[in-house]
Amino acid sequence: MSNLRELALEEATLKALADVVKDRLTAVRRDLQSGLDKAEEETGTRQIAALLPDGTPVATLSLTDPKPEAKVTDGDAFKAWVMEAYPGEVERRFVAEVRGAFAEKLLAEMTAAGVARVVDKETGELHDVPGVEVKATRSRNHSLRFKPAARDAIAEAWQSGTLPLPGITAPAAVGAGEQPGAGATS
Repeated sequence: MSNLRELALEEATLKALADVVKDRLTAVRRDLQSGLDKAEEETGTRQIAALLPDGTPVATLSLTDPKPEAKVTDGDAFKAWVMEAYPGEVERRFVAEVRGAFAEKLLAEMTAAGVARVVDKETGELHDVPGVEVKATRSRNHSLRFKPAARDAIAEAWQSGTLPLPGITAPAAVGAGEQPGAGATS
């Protein structure tokens, strides 16, 4: 039974620590994103190296820009335009629908062009496509790429006490249910 109690304590401890780490990671990612956005605006800086206290590089964090993508934002306007400009690409049942493959083809063309316009390949006519916008589908973010063996170096530095983790390393970081998510179970 003691092994079961030890496992129960270990799980409870790991869950409490994981909640604190998750909350801290969310806050740090938000602050780093804000800092990278500001650095790019002021100096053009788009990436930064993560260095251990001894100067060992362990990761590179870089701004990522969401790629614009064509999306139907007004299905009725898009369908009405296709019915007029490409009536053969409309499937008629009880309701009229633009064929999925044709819609995907047009959206891919508009994504590649960066505008909600297509050229009729037979007539050469340029069509502004109603009901479609070309815009980013996710918010701006940043990526983290570890260097080889960086995870082991980070773990070693943290375990030796040379790598402090503000908000995590201090015993007060794991409060009695005061951290957001600390009472949650998975």
